[in-house]
Amino acid sequence: MKQVVIQPRAGVSLAEVPAPGIEPGRVLVRVGHSCVSVGTEMSGIRALNRPLWKRAIDKSGDLQRLIAHARENGIAQTRALVDRKLKALQPLGYSAAGTVIGIGAGITGIREGDRVACGGSDWAHHAGFVNVPENLCVLVPDGLAEAEASTVTLGAIALQGVRRAAPTIGETFLVSGLGILGQLACRLLHANGVRVIGVDPLAARRDLALRAGAAHVLDPAAEDVAALAARLTGGHGVDGVLVAAATRDPGVLAAACGACRRKGRVVVIGDVALAVDRGDVYAKELDLLISTSYGPGRYDRRYEEEGLDYPLGFVRWTENRNMAAYLDLLAAGRVNIADLIATPVPVEEAAAAYRRLQEGGDAPLMVLFRYPEAAAPARIIPVAAPVVRRARTGQIGLGLIGAGGFATGTLLPLIAAERDRFRLTTIVTRQGLSAVSTARQFGGLAAATDPAALLDDPETEAVLIATRHHLHAGQVLAAIEAGRHVFVEKPLCLTEEELARIEAALAPRDTPGPVLMTGFNRRFSPPIRQLSTALRHRKGPMMIDLRVNAGYLAPETWVHGPEGGGRNIGEACHFYDLFTALTGAPVQEIRAMAIGDRSGALRPDDNFSAQIRFEDGSLAVLTYTALGDARFPKERMEIFCDGRVYSLDNYTALSSSDGRLSWRAPRPEKGHREELRAFHTAITAGGDWPIPLWEQAQAMRIAFAIQRQITA
Repeated sequence: MKQVVIQPRAGVSLAEVPAPGIEPGRVLVRVGHSCVSVGTEMSGIRALNRPLWKRAIDKSGDLQRLIAHARENGIAQTRALVDRKLKALQPLGYSAAGTVIGIGAGITGIREGDRVACGGSDWAHHAGFVNVPENLCVLVPDGLAEAEASTVTLGAIALQGVRRAAPTIGETFLVSGLGILGQLACRLLHANGVRVIGVDPLAARRDLALRAGAAHVLDPAAEDVAALAARLTGGHGVDGVLVAAATRDPGVLAAACGACRRKGRVVVIGDVALAVDRGDVYAKELDLLISTSYGPGRYDRRYEEEGLDYPLGFVRWTENRNMAAYLDLLAAGRVNIADLIATPVPVEEAAAAYRRLQEGGDAPLMVLFRYPEAAAPARIIPVAAPVVRRARTGQIGLGLIGAGGFATGTLLPLIAAERDRFRLTTIVTRQGLSAVSTARQFGGLAAATDPAALLDDPETEAVLIATRHHLHAGQVLAAIEAGRHVFVEKPLCLTEEELARIEAALAPRDTPGPVLMTGFNRRFSPPIRQLSTALRHRKGPMMIDLRVNAGYLAPETWVHGPEGGGRNIGEACHFYDLFTALTGAPVQEIRAMAIGDRSGALRPDDNFSAQIRFEDGSLAVLTYTALGDARFPKERMEIFCDGRVYSLDNYTALSSSDGRLSWRAPRPEKGHREELRAFHTAITAGGDWPIPLWEQAQAMRIAFAIQRQITA
């Protein structure tokens, strides 16, 4: 399918990407029209064209993350990360309309063949097909043109701003900034029986507002906004102001406050500087309100991604209900936007359309893209031109399922550097653009949104699974059934039932089966290899004390939810495998205690201590916490055995009390490269697996046992 994309420094283009598939809780839509949010998208394009380091400085959080990454991984790896971000293709668009061609499990209010409008910056892109969560889709009323319905996201944003202002019939409101959101706000206020004053420096925009029902308009450069507002309201000032401008000028917000009456309200819709002088709001006791995009539900992944609705009796206007209400106003003729919409542009001309918008001049406020009637969507496409060549001896065809931050930031750069061992075949991601961008950067031959396409590929001998945790078990089983070797990022699975199915699928058979390896990288790290060698001839049991300063993750982070399984199962399994690797023994007894509270602010699987006794007599203690300082090193392990003490500091320094063991590295060496090489060797040379199946299973069973104890 065709999708409009932008690449930093390269600009806007049209890419061929695989179409999304049908997923639970999602609606698959053949797009007929999509709407360009001129202000937001052009602002985003300008930002992307700025150097990444300048963007990082603008956002202190991004800058701190870059510094932390450099401190942890070194300058060279951080520079490579920045370079990959500059080369990555980014989607554009977040408002579209079309026809439903598929519905996932759990969808109840929408059927195939329905006309829908949809929104969401992660979903409703400028693309021939989109896969959108149910709460971000609404039915298009009969009689409403699809082109007008494609403006649904912009309309819902403006409508939420009006709702925040709570206007009543007969009040006077000022709308500051008459771009597309300001124009829509003027129309919505007028439909609500409110007298509207429009403010904008551009005469054409002021004229549009007048024709749409504004009582007065003014040029802020030529007239004093507060004085005119007072003159038009008998000296009182306006009842409220909607600030729909996009500017860093703090004077815009100051002028809005100056135009208000006592106890008036100012609602910020646009991207404006929030530098407010106390005197501007204090004397009048103004209410300064922020309107968050489409309305309640926005930025709540449980609402947007998981389909959790808010009861109407408690939250009357969610983002979904705002979207539907806006379309109803259009269908009823209460709000007219025909004069705001230019003739739809064929999506093939998208790059030229954005260039005209960048040039400014008489560019329209609202641009729509029109899409051709498409056939059945293709879910796999070639990315690299076929090259007639023989694979290198020992080179394994490796396909990837899931191209998130860890895969693209850690694993794929290592795989790309191991060309004698691996050649990337098909990259599979939920969003086709991500698959194409990843394949282009790392040399994949094809991009797909359907894992079955990878498993059907004869060039793919092994599969790397790096999706969210809840998908691991099903994808492992499918790959094993297809006869592919599997490298799955931890955890191997999330439940004991899933683990039992995996073990059954790998039960002894007449012919050797595929290799299964879970990404327990720490056991392969250089310091652990040296430590294991030193401990190989120990005479007695060990006391192992491992502290993990894990860092805080917000409660809404996916790791804490059903997709992640929590940090004990999803991350601490690493350490249970490490204990197993060091002891080489089955588990005998497990005890665990956790810190938690009723508010949920302290999660038990974020803050717990576990004692694990092994059959060789060794005792391992894990202290895992999110209560510490993120600037402090993450991991420290001490081992007491045979009259010696071994210390490992965050995989940068290893020492022993007798001085016989000493190892240092400039940055943490956690074994990712070594585990990939071990996986390759197991496939090409045969023999024992890098991690025996019983050890992989034991790490997960320890996690499950601890989970039961700390959540009881």
